[in-house]
Amino acid sequence: MTYRNIETATDGAAFVITFNRPERRNAISRDTMDELEAAARAADRDPAVRGVILTGGAQYFSAGADLNDALALSGAADGLAYFRRWHRLCNAFETLSKPVIAAIEGFCMTGGCELALACDLRVAGRGSSFAITSSRIGTVAGAGGTQRLPRLVGPAKALEILFAAEPIDAEEAYRIGLVNRLVDKGRALETAKEMVRPYKSRAPLSHAFVKQAVYRGMQMDLTSALEFEAFLVATIYGTADRTEGIGAFLQKRAAKFQGR
Repeated sequence: MTYRNIETATDGAAFVITFNRPERRNAISRDTMDELEAAARAADRDPAVRGVILTGGAQYFSAGADLNDALALSGAADGLAYFRRWHRLCNAFETLSKPVIAAIEGFCMTGGCELALACDLRVAGRGSSFAITSSRIGTVAGAGGTQRLPRLVGPAKALEILFAAEPIDAEEAYRIGLVNRLVDKGRALETAKEMVRPYKSRAPLSHAFVKQAVYRGMQMDLTSALEFEAFLVATIYGTADRTEGIGAFLQKRAAKFQGR
């Protein structure tokens, strides 16, 4: 597929999706949403891909939603359809069967930040900054920010960020748990690639099941979540990869996982 607003490339086991709208500071338009979702689905179908990386430019990961789209909304029905589109995009990244890492340099704002929150992990270069600025323009974060942010940093800290609508720097983002790794400026993408490299020797079904266990389990009470975990473990014990993994361990050799 040919893309206009993003670029894609493979690097070993990593599939890298890069925003490519520098003239709009990587603002996310409707067309960009469609391309991002299509690229993510393509990566998910490729057995050679073991991790997906979403990144932008050196000065900005993404300035957020393209306000031209927002200004064109007319009425509640149109707005609901637009934000459901956002939710579908974020859900596509969150529910991929493979780990997804956001590699962030520069500004990561509002819709861009909300999309980064839908990734499994976030790596930030020093000098990057994060904000959800919806209250500055009289709106509410509509791409999952009011839900994913408090689950990540706690409700009080999330409310502080949402109320102020002011950027926080990468050091603060790391301190509160919004970012998994803080690296030197310009090193976010390479660090994300380094994180993906070990995934090539890990069982892809294990990664897929772990994501389900964590994300669905967090929406359940503990007893139900543990039952769901037990179901996933019992299911994966019937796979060829489980047999290969345990056999390889006992034989002291590298496992050759097939994702089945």
